[in-house]
Formats: sequence, C-alpha cells, structure tokens
Amino acid sequence: MDTLRTTEERFADLPDFGYEPHFADVAGAEIGGGAVRMAWVEDGPAGGEPVLLLHGEPSWSFLYRHMIAPLAAAGHRVIAPDLVGFGRSDKPVDVSEHSYARHVEWTRALAFDVLDLHGVTLVGQDWGGLIGLRLAAEHPERVARIVAANTGLPTGDHSMPEIWHQFRAVVQSAPTLDVGRLVQAGCRRPMSDEVRAGYDAPFPDESYKAGPRAMPGLVPTTPQDPATAANRAAWAALSRSSTPVLVAFSDGDPITGGMRPILEAALPGARGRVHPVITNAGHFLQEDAGAELAAHVVDFIAATPDR
Repeated sequence: MDTLRTTEERFADLPDFGYEPHFADVAGAEIGGGAVRMAWVEDGPAGGEPVLLLHGEPSWSFLYRHMIAPLAAAGHRVIAPDLVGFGRSDKPVDVSEHSYARHVEWTRALAFDVLDLHGVTLVGQDWGGLIGLRLAAEHPERVARIVAANTGLPTGDHSMPEIWHQFRAVVQSAPTLDVGRLVQAGCRRPMSDEVRAGYDAPFPDESYKAGPRAMPGLVPTTPQDPATAANRAAWAALSRSSTPVLVAFSDGDPITGGMRPILEAALPGARGRVHPVITNAGHFLQEDAGAELAAHVVDFIAATPDR
C-alpha cells in the first residue's frame, strides 16, 4: 500500500491544539493490506476512565480541541485519534485502499491492541460514529458507554438525504477539495481563518486527500453494500445491549438529524434518559459547541458509573 505522511511542520502553531502527538503502527492483517501509522493525542491522568473521541469526514482530531481539556479536567484519560487518511495518520494514496472494514479494524487495533483500553466511553460523530458503533457492538466488553453525536449506522435499507448525495458528488468529483471550506459549510457559527487552516493542515496537496474523497463512497446506500451485513449485525447487538447511550445531536444537521429519534428508540441504553439537543450548531457540533458537548459527556459519565 502506497501511503503519504504529512510533515510535522504543517501542524505548527495550530490554534488551541498544542498537544504532542503519539504514533503507532497498526496492521490490517485481518482485512488485507500492510501496517499503517496512526496518530493520536491525549490528555488527562493515565489512570482515568478512558474517553475515546472519534472524528469523521473530512476532519481530524483537531475537531475535538475544545473538548479534550474539560474532559481531562474532570479526571478522564482522553484519547483523540486521527483516522487513517486524516490528520497526522498515514494517508493511502489510492482511494480503493479505503474500506469500511479496514477503518473499523485500524481503529480497533489502535484502541484495543496498542492502547489496550477498557471501560471506554466512546464518543463518535459522523464516521466516528459509523466506526465507533461497530466497535461497541463487536467488542462490548471494552465499551462502558456510548455517546452518539450527529451520526448513525446505515445499512442501505433507507435512503440518505438529498443533501448528502450532493455532498458525496462534490467530494468525489471536485478537481480541488477545499477541506476547510467543507468543515465551515457544516457549521452554524463562523470559523476564523486560522481554524480553517487547521483543518487544511493535514493535506498539502490533492495527492493527500484520498481519505476525504473515499469516505462518502463507503457509506452503505443499498442493501447489497459490502458493509451492510456487518452493520445489520451491529444493530442487532446494540438493540440487545444495556450499555448506556447518550444521543447528543445538534439542532442544525440536515445530514444525520433523522437518526436521533431512531437511536433513542432502538437502543435500550438510551431509553429513559434525557438526551441533549445542542442549539445553534451544525453537523460539526464539536466545532460549533465543543465545550457544551463536553459538559454533557462529563455529566453522562458521572451519572453512569462503570460497574
């Protein structure tokens, strides 16, 4: 597998993101392909309950910069990885090297093999949820809680909203992919030039952007999709699970907003709980209202002690 690695100079002077990166090689032996290097940042006491923050498309762990510190201040060990193809992680050059199964396995290998996390509070938004909900379903012994934030677990049995199809077409066909602009378009609140540059930092040129271009095409849109069977199995497991779930959506996400009532009704761990709806926030609610979302996660952990 041919990969690119963004030089560290690209990440200098990021606003509110002075965390030292960590790196590890993860193998995709179970799904084919060689090892790739994944990056993550972390904060908080080493012995604290782990909180795993999984980002989506086309962002990276920078998205969580306003959540890491308050979660760490509450006594938690906070880990924010970069998915393969994003942030400081290796970037396969060929779009075809990306698959849903590979991203699940790469993330599993980092969280459970390299970091050996147990009792995890898993926070997933966008693709972070598509991957994270699979991990929670397939490795329930590792996951103590789930926070689903503007995300879902598609099987291709229901249509995606038209705006998502428009987004996919743009990402797959645009000669130049403006990542910072895409993140800003998914927010309700204005973004500074410095922050926008932070989202562009991992991608020096178009050759680095196979990950962002690949991800929309990996979302199951038909029942025949290669990921459909695994996602149906994950739904079945989660629908029987008592793992506590917090559904923390924004009020302004036309892409995943329809999943909020489905998750609240389908997951036993979500029932009987007051689920926050964060106002004046778009798809990237961590960017729009990261501190507010972090406060909800802190309260959720405190209310659901891991037994």
